[in-house]
Amino acid sequence: MAGNANAATGVESKTDARELFDKVFNMVFGPEGSSFTYSVNIVGLYKTQGDAVYKDKKITYNEKRFAAWEDGKVAYMVDRKEKKVDIHDFEDEKKDKYLAMFKYDVNNFAYSYKDKGEFYELTAKVKNSKFFGIRYVTALIRKSNLHPVSLSIKLAFITTTVKITNFRSGGIDEKVFVFPRNQFTDYKYIDHRK
Repeated sequence: MAGNANAATGVESKTDARELFDKVFNMVFGPEGSSFTYSVNIVGLYKTQGDAVYKDKKITYNEKRFAAWEDGKVAYMVDRKEKKVDIHDFEDEKKDKYLAMFKYDVNNFAYSYKDKGEFYELTAKVKNSKFFGIRYVTALIRKSNLHPVSLSIKLAFITTTVKITNFRSGGIDEKVFVFPRNQFTDYKYIDHRK
């Protein structure tokens, strides 16, 4: 991208922007996986911080109140305040109300990016937005290694800011996606699987 003649003029092509998005997306969610620490601020309404690990369809995240382990087949959703574990089929859209707001189709965005010194500012605007859901996402990406640094996500009426630190790509052990049942022996288990 840096060698692109258009990039020197500050005008990036949509193809280059999508290529940049695909590289970063694959680094985060692809077969090598990634891990990072995050802090989320939904316009002062909700703030949290935690850590997450992704690999293909698998995910685990851990915050003060909530945690999840999803191995691609079963999702274990932990609520520490209520001392309960909800068990869902992996594909169940009702498993996580919080993350459900941020669902998207990568092909339903128009991509663009700007050169911001040592960063790229990559923007993805929804082509066909719905009343609820994402309108656009702006990501700040470090040029030297394509690691994401922050996200600004515009939903219908609110904007969410996500700061990303300690990003690492690759070397993810499959064991991190196994639900540690022994840590939650005194919790109530509710099985929602079909």
